[in-house]
Amino acid sequence: MGLISEVLLLPFAPVRGSGWAIKQVLREAERIYYDPAAIRAGLARLEEQLEAGEITEEEFDQQEDELLDRLETATRQGAGRGDGTAPQ
Repeated sequence: MGLISEVLLLPFAPVRGSGWAIKQVLREAERIYYDPAAIRAGLARLEEQLEAGEITEEEFDQQEDELLDRLETATRQGAGRGDGTAPQ
């Protein structure tokens, strides 16, 4: 951008900066959500809850399906990078 356009757009700098910050937070949240280690830990906790009688078999099946879907998505996304992790 030229100097004139930079000066004219200066009042909008906080908005552009906020947009960048929101994108960074979203990217980090997605990285954590699709982290295979976190998903596997969730599956282990879920199994412990079932064995302890804290949840029913139906609740277990539903939550397990959701976690396995996330794990499959994470694995597919990581396969493109070759390191087994979700994209950043």
